[in-house]
Amino acid sequence: MSSAMPSTTTNNNNPSFAPLPSSGSTIKIGAKITDIQLQNTGAAQTNVPFTFGQVIAAGAMSPKDGLVAKLADGTVLNLQTDVKATHADGSVRHVVISGVLPALAVRQSQPLELLKAQRADTITATPQGLLEKGLNSQVTVTANNIRYTATLGDAMTNPARLTWLAGNVANEWIADAPLKDSSGAPHPVLTARFAVRWYPALEKQARVDVIVENTKTFVSGRTLTYDVNVDVGGRTVYAKTGLTHYHHSRWHKTAWWNPASEPAVNFRHNTAYLIATKAVPNYDQSIVPAENVLAGYQLNDTNSGPMTIGPANRAMHTSGGRGDIGPLPTWTVMHLLSMDKRAWDVTKAGADGSGTWSIHYRDDNTGQPVRTDNDKNKFISLHGNMAKKGPLPVPRCAADANCDTPNASDTAHQPSLAYVPYLLTGDYYYLEEMQFWASHNPLATAPGGHGDGQGLVRWQQVRGQAWSLRTLGHAAYITPDAHPLKAYFTKQLDNNLAFYHQTYVVGNPNQLGLYDGSGSNAFRVDGSAPWQDDYLTWSFGYLAELGFEKAAPILQWKAKYPVGRMTAPGYCWISGAEYYLNFRPSSAAPAYATFAELYAANFSGATIKNDSRKDVRNPDGSRFIDQPCASQAQADWLTAANGRKWQVGQMMGYASSTLGYPANLQPALAVAHAAGIPEAARAWDVFNNRSMKPDYSTAPQFAIVPR
Repeated sequence: MSSAMPSTTTNNNNPSFAPLPSSGSTIKIGAKITDIQLQNTGAAQTNVPFTFGQVIAAGAMSPKDGLVAKLADGTVLNLQTDVKATHADGSVRHVVISGVLPALAVRQSQPLELLKAQRADTITATPQGLLEKGLNSQVTVTANNIRYTATLGDAMTNPARLTWLAGNVANEWIADAPLKDSSGAPHPVLTARFAVRWYPALEKQARVDVIVENTKTFVSGRTLTYDVNVDVGGRTVYAKTGLTHYHHSRWHKTAWWNPASEPAVNFRHNTAYLIATKAVPNYDQSIVPAENVLAGYQLNDTNSGPMTIGPANRAMHTSGGRGDIGPLPTWTVMHLLSMDKRAWDVTKAGADGSGTWSIHYRDDNTGQPVRTDNDKNKFISLHGNMAKKGPLPVPRCAADANCDTPNASDTAHQPSLAYVPYLLTGDYYYLEEMQFWASHNPLATAPGGHGDGQGLVRWQQVRGQAWSLRTLGHAAYITPDAHPLKAYFTKQLDNNLAFYHQTYVVGNPNQLGLYDGSGSNAFRVDGSAPWQDDYLTWSFGYLAELGFEKAAPILQWKAKYPVGRMTAPGYCWISGAEYYLNFRPSSAAPAYATFAELYAANFSGATIKNDSRKDVRNPDGSRFIDQPCASQAQADWLTAANGRKWQVGQMMGYASSTLGYPANLQPALAVAHAAGIPEAARAWDVFNNRSMKPDYSTAPQFAIVPR
């Protein structure tokens, strides 16, 4: 890690933590923004410090505004607001909020109304002041019988430290500290970083996050095994003999200076408000997450802690549906719909575990996740065939080194692990996780594939393009305005949208709105996988909702495909969510001009593919295509062909599954309806009135409905 760590905090309201006077206050209190509940998860507590992230709807709050919290008994608390990101109109998009709650009884859930206010106090806390209070922390790594140590003192005296929070309530500083041996020589691969959050008005109230990284881009990587000990405030908070640290990965451990006063709080954000801001998709809020699923969210030493992966599938390329694939992972959506601590703990474990995959490339010179918008880095490629080719191969693994890892990353199955945790906590570790994945996603191809540094993802599988665009959109949307990578991610997203606009909207290569592999260096397809295509349609719709206006005309073109499969003349919507469709008569021919032609080409034979991709036929010799759409006759044909009862109005493609192809179609139809795409409202009505639907209470990652 480099010491080049610029400040990314914009603080406009730095009050003390004390309650405001009940009368005679000179502070003008304004309109309510939203609310949140602080739920006690332990014993009775007093002087409870808290910090959380909050997304703010466009136009609701100016960067000049501060916030106060009104409690249930009418008490009003000052809050510290560290504004991070703003909307296009200059209003606040994301803010980190800190305060101190006077008391929290056992099992109490204290509601806080967040109200606009204006107040400005001075900032007096310094890292030196914290060290003078007596806080110490260090991480010790013993590798190859050599002991390396990094200390909080070295980090906090680093002049290039990053100021993340600043005020009279909470202060947070983040800085590198070298892992040095007894002679002062640094470890050749490993680096350390400390993030310390201090509540200066409270006795020994500081949170220390110790981070150990194996992330250098321009130094040959290797998987290491070492003994480690993390000490905070004179006590060991983590120790491991023989920890395996995979190449280009990182881990962290968080602990409080005084464990006896560590706050035990679960933050219950206002889900309806979060969804209304459009920062997260419009999940169906009528869904009640199943208790048996929530109860099954259990963490232990095998799925939480340093160099573990949480609930995700360590081999991302594994085929089939699962909980981590979707616009957001199922456990994250379960949390959004319930605000249950069990779902939140698993969500955080996934965000922590995202550091374990070998996709973390930190530029040795800038200290930031590697960027490719310069003459040197634009030739970076992480493709295996480019490992020994120039002009700038990334030295991923030394010739004599072990670079084994059980964790395989794959954009085609990539989950969103850190975005929501960053939204709701404001923790810098989660921000960087999101940035690492966004910066890595374009690079596993030859430089020309990603546009020689433009960050293009056109070369990936269709589903990989969808998830990479989502991840890049998250990074461009929520990275703080003052962060060096804000403009970079925004430009990378703009480059991608320009490609799709020119290729599909201007080029208009087919009349159906389907991805057909057009465009230079784009992923080639012989046929359409509608479910993957639907992921891509949703991604453009979601980017448009996030405020990236250049995605809107792409959605207008792209959404014709899911909408047409539900409404177009000559195409029966029962087959609207197929696994695979031939969309042209031959690889050299253009795509079919109408949905009727598409339907006939795939369903006019004596046999059709069933949900398991097996050829089936009706014993009476009749053809599927001759049965009236959504009729009893069609259901009888499918019953006879499949050997099991088929309902009238039951879609093909595992209709009852939360991971089935109709479920995959749902987000695409939802964003099409919300955007006012022609016939999208009718398409949604047809889809919503189908006879067989999934029980999303167990896995709601695709349960997105129109806004």
